[in-house]
Amino acid sequence: MLTGDSRKHRSREVVDHLKRSQIYRHYERAFRDTTGMPIALRPLESFNLPHHGDPKENPFCVLMAQTNHSCSACIQLQESLVDEARYDPKTLRCFAGFCDSAIPVRVGENVIAFLQTGQILTSEPTSKQFSETAQALLRFGAQVDMKRLEEAYFQSRVLTEKQYESVVNLLQIFAQHLSLLSKQLMMKREAAESPVIGRARAFIEERHSEPLSLEEVAKQVNISAYYFSRVFRKSIGMTFTEYLARLRVEKVKQLLLNPSKRVSEAAFEAGFQSLSQFNRVFLRVAGESPTTYREKLGLASA
Repeated sequence: MLTGDSRKHRSREVVDHLKRSQIYRHYERAFRDTTGMPIALRPLESFNLPHHGDPKENPFCVLMAQTNHSCSACIQLQESLVDEARYDPKTLRCFAGFCDSAIPVRVGENVIAFLQTGQILTSEPTSKQFSETAQALLRFGAQVDMKRLEEAYFQSRVLTEKQYESVVNLLQIFAQHLSLLSKQLMMKREAAESPVIGRARAFIEERHSEPLSLEEVAKQVNISAYYFSRVFRKSIGMTFTEYLARLRVEKVKQLLLNPSKRVSEAAFEAGFQSLSQFNRVFLRVAGESPTTYREKLGLASA
C-alpha cells in the first residue's frame, strides 16, 4: 500500500513523464503561439514561480521576480491559487492587477498537478493603476527600475474577461485529457514495479531522514545488495543514492518555506549528515545553492 509520500513521489514521476510527452509539448507550443501567454504544468508542492523562464513570460513579471519582496508576494499568490484550485479551476488577481489561473489535473480523486497560465490584464492599463502598483512596491521595500517597470506594465497583454474565460476553458479541456493519460501511466508503472521495489520505496520514504544505506534497504526487502542495486536502478531510472538525495532535497525545500527554519536545521532534519555534503547535493539536484533558493522565496536564511 502506498504511503502519502509514496503517492506524492509517484505523482511527480508521472508529471515529469507528461511534460516530456509529445502531446504535451505540441499543445504547449500551440498554446503559446496562439495566445501569446505562458503555460506551465506544475506538480504538487512545487515552490517556484510557474512561468519563470517561459518564452511568453510577461516582462513586467520578470522584473518583479528580480526583487525579493515582490517575488515573495508572487509566490504567496501562487500558493493561494493552487490551494483554492484543488476542486475547480481558479483565477486570482495579484496586487498589480494581473490574472493568474490554475486548473487541476486529477487521477481519480487525487490532484497530481495544475495547468497554469496568466500574467495578463483584463482591461487596458492606466496611469492610475500603475501609480497604485508603484506605491505598493515602495511599501514592500522593493528596489526596481520604475521606468523600465512602467514600460513593461503598459506593454502587457490584455484580454477581455470573456476572452480570458475561453482560454481557461481550453486549458480545462486539456487538463481532462492529461488526467486520462496520467491514469494510464500510473497503471503501467504500478504493473511494472515489483512488490520488492514498492516495499523498498516505502521504507526509504519513511526513513529518509535517518542514516540509510543501500545494504540496509536491501536487507529490509530480503534480497542481496548487489541484486537490489540493479533492479532498483532499472525500475526507478536512477541509483539508490540519487533517489535518496532527491527525496531529501525536496524535504529541505518544504522545510525552508518556514521563515524561522535555518538552512542548517533543514539539512540535518532531512537526513543530510554534513553541511558540505548537503550544499554539494542541493546544488547538483536543484541547480542552485540553498541560500539562493531561500532568497528567491523572499525569506531570511542562515
